[in-house]
Amino acid sequence: MPGKQWDIFTLDDFNLDGRTVLVRVDINSPIDPISGRILDDYRIRSHLSTIRDLERCKVVILAHQSRPGKNDYTTLNAHAMRMSQLLGKRVEYLDGLFHGHVRRKIRSMKPGDKILLENTRFYAEEIALKGEKDRSKHENTHIVQRLAPMIDFFVHDAFATAHRAQPTLVGFSELVPNLAGRVMQKELEDMGKAFQPDLSPKIAMLGGVKVDDSIDVAEHMLEKGHMDRILTMGVVGHIFLMAKGIELGKGSMDFLQKEVPRYERYVKRASSMLDRWGDKIKVPTDVAVLNDERRDVITDEELPVDAPIMDIGIETIVTYSQEIENAELVVVNGPAGAFEYEEFSIGTTELFRTVAHSDAYSIIGGGHSTAVLEKLDISHSIDHISTGGGSCINFLAGRTMPGIEALKRSKRIFKRGPFQARR
Repeated sequence: MPGKQWDIFTLDDFNLDGRTVLVRVDINSPIDPISGRILDDYRIRSHLSTIRDLERCKVVILAHQSRPGKNDYTTLNAHAMRMSQLLGKRVEYLDGLFHGHVRRKIRSMKPGDKILLENTRFYAEEIALKGEKDRSKHENTHIVQRLAPMIDFFVHDAFATAHRAQPTLVGFSELVPNLAGRVMQKELEDMGKAFQPDLSPKIAMLGGVKVDDSIDVAEHMLEKGHMDRILTMGVVGHIFLMAKGIELGKGSMDFLQKEVPRYERYVKRASSMLDRWGDKIKVPTDVAVLNDERRDVITDEELPVDAPIMDIGIETIVTYSQEIENAELVVVNGPAGAFEYEEFSIGTTELFRTVAHSDAYSIIGGGHSTAVLEKLDISHSIDHISTGGGSCINFLAGRTMPGIEALKRSKRIFKRGPFQARR
């Protein structure tokens, strides 16, 4: 069971019937700033299993939408209506977080009632304490101090924000038992397979432009022996090409200088990794460049060129596809190139389809990767699609995640009471 594996409580550890349960979800959704209409309810739908499993409870829901200054920074009224439609039962929206009318409503709730409180980021404490490491500061906020006495349990189901420290994410850990919801539980269970030794060979495909995150992931996985092979592509592949001493050319260097500040330090790290694990790190052997508005494929030996590198070439696609077909587990984060342009989407399209059609257990995270799946209509063929880009990367890179640490801390405190766990 994932609860035991991660040493956290889950919904299965307690009899929650009749209890007042505060549930932190991540239903941050794309919204039309003019009409206020929710454009994609994927994240709302992802939490329905948790809400349904709390049917006999008094359910109080916490969530955020966007952040100050953004066009989609708004109330959660539309989210409550959409959640109500999806559940087939009313979820009442309250325009407050810890105010008197909210607390009166919580006191009057009956089992089966569900309320969604106001956007947590409307309140200064949630914004000001973002990233604060001192747990007591989160615990002593008005948000936590006013809500904690009203509830019996706190359910953390917002995996997508588990890499952050904010009052509504970590502030309740020592005041009431904290439990992982179904989204959190599934993320930990499914992505945890990347660290299990019984699946082999295991490969990670790391692309896109977030070079720092990808290098952290690669280094952690190779250091701990979690991956047998790393396939680099996209801008990550550019960095490793440079680490091998290959000059890219003006077009690619102009892009790196603009989009990857201080890229030199990543080249240095990549060089060190190649020295240690060169046989386990695959680097593109051919690339596609934008030359006079057309796709030209050249080998690494033909670099540098002035034209910018936009994709991997067919030789690299074939090599990487063979690695995927022979693997038992594949982790993917980031595209192989500028997939938004049709002529440079070939590498990404071919590799993602190979993953979807392979027998390997597949884990995919990151917003761009998810967009590729939707564009190709192959999401149904992927074993696990992470709900959180930043959290997915942080998890795979072995970084400390405040949301998960809060769950662990709460179990250490409450495993002997005041509520009796089932096991």
